Amino acid sequence: MASAISANKAELLAIANAVASEKMIDKAIVIEAMEEAIQKSARNRYGAENDIRAKLDSLTGDLTLWRVVEVVEEVEDYFKQVDLKQAEKLQPGSKVGDFIVDPLPPVDLGRIDAQSAKQVIFQKVRDAERERQFEEFKDRAGEIITGVIKSVEFGHVIVNLGRAEGVIRRDQQIPREAARVGERVRALITKVERNNRGPQIFLSRAHPEFMKKLFAQEVPEIYDGIIEIKAAARDPGSRAKIGVISHDSSIDPVGACVGMKGSRVQAVVQELQGEKIDIIPWSEDTATFVVNALQPATVSRVVLDEEDGRIEVVVPDEQLSLAIGRRGQNVRLASQLTGHQIDIMTEEEASEKRSKEFAERSKMFEEELDVDETLSQLLVAEGFAELEEVAYVDLAELASIEGFDEELAEELQSRALEALERQEEAHRAVRRELGVEDALAEIPHLTEAMLVTLGKAGIKTLDDLADLATDELIAKKREAPRRRNNADGPPQRRPQREGDKGGVLGEYGLSEEQGNEIIMAARAHWFDDEEPAAAETREAADADSTQ
Repeated sequence: MASAISANKAELLAIANAVASEKMIDKAIVIEAMEEAIQKSARNRYGAENDIRAKLDSLTGDLTLWRVVEVVEEVEDYFKQVDLKQAEKLQPGSKVGDFIVDPLPPVDLGRIDAQSAKQVIFQKVRDAERERQFEEFKDRAGEIITGVIKSVEFGHVIVNLGRAEGVIRRDQQIPREAARVGERVRALITKVERNNRGPQIFLSRAHPEFMKKLFAQEVPEIYDGIIEIKAAARDPGSRAKIGVISHDSSIDPVGACVGMKGSRVQAVVQELQGEKIDIIPWSEDTATFVVNALQPATVSRVVLDEEDGRIEVVVPDEQLSLAIGRRGQNVRLASQLTGHQIDIMTEEEASEKRSKEFAERSKMFEEELDVDETLSQLLVAEGFAELEEVAYVDLAELASIEGFDEELAEELQSRALEALERQEEAHRAVRRELGVEDALAEIPHLTEAMLVTLGKAGIKTLDDLADLATDELIAKKREAPRRRNNADGPPQRRPQREGDKGGVLGEYGLSEEQGNEIIMAARAHWFDDEEPAAAETREAADADSTQ
């Protein structure tokens, strides 16, 4: 490129065309780079203080060099300004304030100038090439791309994609998969970022979307939109589950994905290094989908807890280890696939849990309502679990229970209301003992029990409550899924993580709207304090204006 600056005009154009073609960038960018290099070299020759411009004609190769100067009455900068007398010589009819062109003779660049120009051109071309690469890949996230492994650095695989390079980070590789330099590899483009050294193209072979795209390549019905993969979960290199649905009732989605003698699914399995794939019919009914997701285990019963987003699944004793899977893999993938927390328990465990809950609720009704054991058990058997349900249920519904009449129903509701009031009084006493101010009791949605919980958490004033974000107040606690160390051991829970603690009032099931109302009510006094201050400011301003 050093000869490019001193070359004749035909050679200049030839070099520009060759560079543009080789680097696959616009010829105008190369021409602009050459002009910038010539300008820099000319400033070195005539003085860096001059405003020197260069123009290289992209058709003829003619090079024009000139200096731009401003016409002023009194010259302060002799490099960039001229007076009217000098301006008249350069361009007759010039006026003060005009910018005129002072033609310069072509420069004969020396070795150092030519080297400097070469660096300018190379840098400009590199920048243009990086920008071209970014523009080419920036909208391709989510696509599968094929490349050649260039190197392995610190466990990360560098992939040559032709006109750019991508990286498969260690956590995005399939475990135990050998990466050999020179081998072809397919991966999913997950993210493309702009970087000073060129675009950063992040690839993945462990992402669930990679498996979905592979199925789309192998199953024409998925590519055509007849079959849709609604959900996918992976334990890369080991096992995966996908939930599929057909928009054509005549086509079986599972059979289409499996293919003749398993040909279609086997092609995906081979690409994923032998990863076992369970293909599951997707269903809008959560319980049905959970049952399907836990295949090959057989499920006896499903109990949904929509408030907590949890699902209890009861399986026969002999199916327990199969439902949980090796190291909890089956239930973990099913949980990821359905988007719900799944707890697995046997028939015996479920029976023990129901018996315990039945006894606890019966005892609570017996004590709080002052009724005999038979009556309390009858309430529990009818589905009542809380005092609030008895106190506020429609009277006719309570009276319709076999063995009840309207008089008994009224008495039970009266006792339930009295019990709730006693609990409220007890909580109020504890709350005041904790030092929680009465102003918090005026805030909507907050009960005395909630105020006790706030007090125990150190939130005792309006300002304490107002400083919280809504999530810090109401976010539900996320528990780790049940697991077993072995098929015969008792169910255990993983240790609670710091980020799973939930909000202060997470156990009370408040909605986001209610949480927002509580926080805004606690902050209302901030604005009340501002209004008098604003009024005082206005009064002071009015007083000044009258003086």
